Amino acid sequence: MDEQGRVLVVDDDETVRDVVRRYLELAGFTVDMAGDGTEGLRAFTARPPDLVVLDVMMPGINGLEVCKRLRQVSQVPIVMLTALGEEENRIAGLQLGADDYVTKPFSPRELALRVTSVLRRARMPRPEPAAEELADGNLTLQMGARQATLNGAELPLTTREFDLLAFFLAHPGVAYSRADLLEKVWGWDFGDQSTVTVHVRRLREKIEPEPAKPVRVATVWGVGYRYDLGKS
Repeated sequence: MDEQGRVLVVDDDETVRDVVRRYLELAGFTVDMAGDGTEGLRAFTARPPDLVVLDVMMPGINGLEVCKRLRQVSQVPIVMLTALGEEENRIAGLQLGADDYVTKPFSPRELALRVTSVLRRARMPRPEPAAEELADGNLTLQMGARQATLNGAELPLTTREFDLLAFFLAHPGVAYSRADLLEKVWGWDFGDQSTVTVHVRRLREKIEPEPAKPVRVATVWGVGYRYDLGKS
C-alpha cells in the first residue's frame, strides 16, 4: 500500500537511483525506477505515479524531452535533477512545466523533503478565487478557466507561472521576498529560492514590454519583488 504515494525515479546512474529510492522509501513512498527516458515513459504508462523525479542528462531521450511528453498527457508533479551550472536546462525544464529542480550533487534527504512538499502542494484543493477575473490593463487572467491573455492573445503560462502572476495581481503594490513567495505561491516552508528567481524571469519575458527593464514585476532591492499596476 502506498502511504505517501508512488514516485517514479528516472536516472541513468544506478547509484543515484538506488540512493534516491532508499531515502524515498524511508519517507514512506513506493518507488519505481527507470534507467533512461524510453524506459521511464514506458514505466509511467504502465503504472502512473503520483510524482516523477527526472534527470535531465540521459542518453537517448533526455529528461527535457521526457518532461515535454509527460506534459502532453499529464499534470503529474515533476522534480528535475540538473547538474551544477546547467542553468539553461533548469530554465528549460521549468518552461516545459516542471514543478521544481534539485541541483546535483544533492542531499538525498533534502530531495525526499522536496518531493514530500511538492506532492503536498499538488494535492491541496485549489481555493475558490476571490475574483473570477484579475486584470492590469491589457493583461487579463480568467481564474476559473486558468487562462491568461495579453493584448487579446493567450499567454503560454506554465501552472506555476500562472499561480505566481495571479498572486501578484491579487496583491499589487506589496513587496514580497523570495522566501515569502516560495511559501505563499509554492506552499513550501523551505527550498531553493532561486526557483522563484527563475520563474520571475520567465514571467517577465512573457508579460513585460521590455523584460530587461521590467515595469510590472519590479525588483525591490534588498527585499524581493513587487507588482505595480498600470505601469505598462
